[in-house]
Amino acid sequence: MSKLTFAAHPFLLGFDQLERLVERTAKSGNDGYPPFNIEQSSEHGFRITLAVAGFREPDLSITVEDRQLVIRGRQPEDAEEGRVFLHRGIAARAFQRTFVLAEGVEVAGARIENGLLHVDLQRALPEKVVQTIRITKA
Repeated sequence: MSKLTFAAHPFLLGFDQLERLVERTAKSGNDGYPPFNIEQSSEHGFRITLAVAGFREPDLSITVEDRQLVIRGRQPEDAEEGRVFLHRGIAARAFQRTFVLAEGVEVAGARIENGLLHVDLQRALPEKVVQTIRITKA
């Protein structure tokens, strides 16, 4: 039995890349740490906010790899030397959060404020192009 996919529909020519994108998004399941919000900040702008209490700016990295926004956090191990915890309820583990970006979405900037990391995204409006195709005789 063959696998029928939405990209195999005859009216959806060239959308096989979209199907791969959906599969990649499903595989990037995160464990819920750190918690985050996604909000629309303007008509063409979005903001991802991650709760990164305890992380400093040098402990965080933000990269875009193959249309994936990757946010990583790692605290230095020497920060806990000599400390004895009687109870440890504040998570300080390393993390990696991945967000798949649509075509034309760019990272506009990032800032850390009061234990929250804000990553601003901006969608570039595509140019509307009308193309006339010339018909030739065989």
